[in-house]
Amino acid sequence: MPLIQSIDNALEKNIGQHGVSDAALNSALTRAETALDWLRERHADGKLPLLNLPEVRDEIPALRDAAIRLADRATDIVMLGTGGSSLGGQTLAQLAGHAVPGIGALRNGPRLHFMDNLDPETFGALLEKLPLHTSRFVAISKSGGTGETLMQTISVISALQEASLGPRIPDIFLGLSEPAKSGKANGLRDLLTQFKVPMLDHDTGVGGRFSVLTNVGLLPAAMLGLDVAAIRSGASLALAPVLGKKKAADVPSAVGAALSVAMAEKGKGIAVLMAYADRLERFTRWYVQLWAESLGKDGKGTTPIAALGPVDQHSQLQLFIAGPRDKLFTVITTDRAGLGPRIDKDLAKVAGEPGLGGKTIGDLVAAQGRATAETLAKNGCPVRTIHVPRIDEESMGELLMHFMLETIIAAQLLGVDAFDQPAVEEGKILAKRYLNE
Repeated sequence: MPLIQSIDNALEKNIGQHGVSDAALNSALTRAETALDWLRERHADGKLPLLNLPEVRDEIPALRDAAIRLADRATDIVMLGTGGSSLGGQTLAQLAGHAVPGIGALRNGPRLHFMDNLDPETFGALLEKLPLHTSRFVAISKSGGTGETLMQTISVISALQEASLGPRIPDIFLGLSEPAKSGKANGLRDLLTQFKVPMLDHDTGVGGRFSVLTNVGLLPAAMLGLDVAAIRSGASLALAPVLGKKKAADVPSAVGAALSVAMAEKGKGIAVLMAYADRLERFTRWYVQLWAESLGKDGKGTTPIAALGPVDQHSQLQLFIAGPRDKLFTVITTDRAGLGPRIDKDLAKVAGEPGLGGKTIGDLVAAQGRATAETLAKNGCPVRTIHVPRIDEESMGELLMHFMLETIIAAQLLGVDAFDQPAVEEGKILAKRYLNE
């Protein structure tokens, strides 16, 4: 079932001066038509492979086989990679309970570890405590030159050799990087090939932060038994109105992009994404990188903030409502009513909250999501709502593609390249220089 988006509570005519005017929104939507034409052209000529992934199915059986082979009899699987090489996989893995607060450690194995931040104490402790003989490792770097990933990979290989597991490295390891190309260095591929580690090819036309629908994101999903074909089917739902030549006002991702850009032009330089479900927590973090790294160029873009409901009602909502009016809010809800433990009426009375009696925890979460969006709007804060009836592979695929399209369209409206990251590359070069000194 397609996601349901509403921007009614972001309109000036509904919430007052901090909302977007009809004129500004319509202007942005008119400009978005060009971006939609560009997307349709790229889908037709194949020059933006991301747009063709939803319809591709032929490589999925091989992907599933690789995932099953790696996960077989493994107690732990360690994903080595940072940023876009990791956040997409984490987002999908959370559907299967990975990193869900309180219960992530209780889910059935194998245990999944995404080592996406380089920290010497953390990584050293991991290698000391892992049962190496039943652990598996996947190293991911599109370019093959990511310093963090190379250091992690070399450290793991050394640990395996010290544990007399060197001969098993080809069975324990899997690499994922761009195909070898004459004249172009690929340190990760060169390193792993020396140890006869099997390699999967990273799609050369899909950048890391857009790679969640490729084997980068789908491999860990398949390891956990998720339906990766359904993820791509969901992505096609978000793409359908674009390819169906709908007007921008009838394309949810174009409406979202137009709203964000119009709000940026109005001085709303912060984009808050607040999701009301634990299994969307990693999704909000994935969104932060996608939006920030794609749009933050030439003095343009807005600053993304990830928030999780209901917990961030207690930590951030005071600022959101009574602080600076520099934010556009997106609140994502899902069907929670009727779910979870039902509250005993007598105990509710003892606790001084008889109104909770007979209600479920899901009833309260549903009420809180609705109340947060309405409270923001009543206080003149622009709010977009997105409702996803259920959180599963298909709906997650739709959410992921929706926000990738929204980001690409917003980049077109801002006049920036959504697919490069020059400031990040500059920092990488400088870090390597300091390391060599």
